[in-house]
Amino acid sequence: MAVTVARIDVITNAVRLACRAPSLHNAQPWRWVVDDGDVHLFLDRSRVTLSDRSGREALIGCGAVLDHLRVAMAAAGWRAQTDRFPNPDDPDHLAVIRFTPMKSVTDAQRRRADAIVARRTDRLPFMAPTDWESFEPVLRNTVDGDTVRLDVMPEDMRGCLAEASGLADSLRLYDSGYHTELGWWMTPFEGSEGIPYSSLLSEAEASRVDIARTFPVTHHSERRTEVPEDHSAILLLSTRDDSRDAALATGEALSAVLLECTMAGLATCPVTHITEVRVTRDMVAACLGRDLKPQIFVRVGVAPVMEELPPPTPRRPLKDVLWVRD
Repeated sequence: MAVTVARIDVITNAVRLACRAPSLHNAQPWRWVVDDGDVHLFLDRSRVTLSDRSGREALIGCGAVLDHLRVAMAAAGWRAQTDRFPNPDDPDHLAVIRFTPMKSVTDAQRRRADAIVARRTDRLPFMAPTDWESFEPVLRNTVDGDTVRLDVMPEDMRGCLAEASGLADSLRLYDSGYHTELGWWMTPFEGSEGIPYSSLLSEAEASRVDIARTFPVTHHSERRTEVPEDHSAILLLSTRDDSRDAALATGEALSAVLLECTMAGLATCPVTHITEVRVTRDMVAACLGRDLKPQIFVRVGVAPVMEELPPPTPRRPLKDVLWVRD
């Protein structure tokens, strides 16, 4: 069945919005193909970082962009049906998404799509999230507990997490390949990828966040001085195994969590370096006392209301990530 130009425009706009999804070092490891109205998501292996040898982090990013697409299309009036890993002969073919029109669009669906634009990865220290007791059940309802588990780390776990965070960095202290790659992604790109300097921390700022990756230090003036140390809530998404399905599902859950927090006016920062190193990953699982695979942490908290928002991180041109077949 031929696809109308109007519908292609809707899909194109939704893909553009979906590509605001977070990914490791903002590598954006995805590729979209539109074929007769169906949207196909592929892993772009040329965007998988060298330190992500298994591709797990890239799949988490692809899961996030997949959920973002469904959110964007719902706000445009289209319901998604997702078939994950549809082609056993092509492991990079992650999903095919088919759409049917909805009778109406709710305000909540529109707000969720707006949250895609508003969300930022904020690496500065946070104040403690407000009204957490009432918000936590809402947050848990966004995650399919059968596939991905959401845990809110108790305060007495913070020391273990801070120790794991520091250990993960120290274990890579002399890994020249890791630091070369990290520095490459931190280059002040004029184009469409990587993490701009405005999103990184100075040495003084970094000293106030106890659970965070160590990036190359910047030299801008110290920001958010009214928050002397990080009081964020720490979330953990984990799965039963390390399958590709689990990684993709983790990304979908991550998207849902980040957008729910953004709609609630909370700042967020995904944290992955602890789960990238086997020793610290096992250390977290042991501290939790559960036979689960920690996938990704998220810091959640409050940023000062009057603070100027940093510019959004860059994204690859749509022509580089989207193909429409005639």
